[in-house]
Amino acid sequence: MINAKWEYGEAVRLVRNVRNDGTYPGLDPGAPLVRRGSIGYVVDVGTFLQDQIIYSVNFLDEGKIVGCREEELIGGDEPWTPSRFEFRDKVRAARQLAVGGEVLVPLGAIGEVIRVIRDAPGGVAYHIHFDSLPGRLLQIPEDILDVGGPLE
Repeated sequence: MINAKWEYGEAVRLVRNVRNDGTYPGLDPGAPLVRRGSIGYVVDVGTFLQDQIIYSVNFLDEGKIVGCREEELIGGDEPWTPSRFEFRDKVRAARQLAVGGEVLVPLGAIGEVIRVIRDAPGGVAYHIHFDSLPGRLLQIPEDILDVGGPLE
C-alpha cells in the first residue's frame, strides 16, 4: 500500500485550479470546480490504478467534495503565495525581454506557463515558453506578464 501524506480530517490547500474531468455530476467536463488556494478537509483516501493516491477533499466554502492527487495539495498550514497565473495559462510579455542587448522576446509576445515558482527571489516567477522563442524556457517575474491575447 502506498503511504498517504494526509489523513482523514486534515486541512489541505489546493495548489492548482481543479476542473471537472467528467466524473463530477451536474457539471460539464472542463468546468471549474475549485480554485487554487482553497482549503478543504480530507474525508477519504483511496488509490487510482494502484499507484496514485487520491484524496477526497471537502471544500466547505465551495460546497464540493473533489478528488485530488497528492501533487495538487499542500498542508493547510503550509506557507502559500498566491499567483496571478497557473500552469498552461496563456500570458503576454508586458515588456520587451533582452539579454546582452539581444531581444529574445518582443513586447506583446504570447507564451504559455510551464511552471509556477512561488518561492523565487523577489516574488512569484514562471517558466514560460514563448511562441517567438521555440525550444527555450525563460524564467520571468510575474510583474512583467499580462493576461495572454492580443495587445489592447
